[in-house]
Amino acid sequence: MPRYELSLILKAMQRPETAAALRRTVETLVQKGAVVRDLESLGERMLPYKISKHNQRHIHGGYFLIDFHASPSLVKDLLNHLERDVDVIRPTVLKKDTVVSQGQCCGPPPPQTNKRSSK
Repeated sequence: MPRYELSLILKAMQRPETAAALRRTVETLVQKGAVVRDLESLGERMLPYKISKHNQRHIHGGYFLIDFHASPSLVKDLLNHLERDVDVIRPTVLKKDTVVSQGQCCGPPPPQTNKRSSK
């Protein structure tokens, strides 16, 4: 199963309501056959622009990352489910690379040396 990262922006709520929304999301993932590896809170902050969702305008939101393994067919159903959740402002799923090779490193390649013997 491929590895994915769910970037989730929840509307600004008190801690119990936020925890309930995260619990619903993780339970949905597990019920659909995903394996959740990590849940990370990035904190609450102002949104980069006003977002209207479910007949409300939002200027603050809670940012969360959920790392999980799932079949590719699950992603579309998950996004459809999260779009209907009234506490979710913006769900985004990204596929993560499992192995990073040396060729994918940033920066210029090392300089090539020309070894000529001088006699």
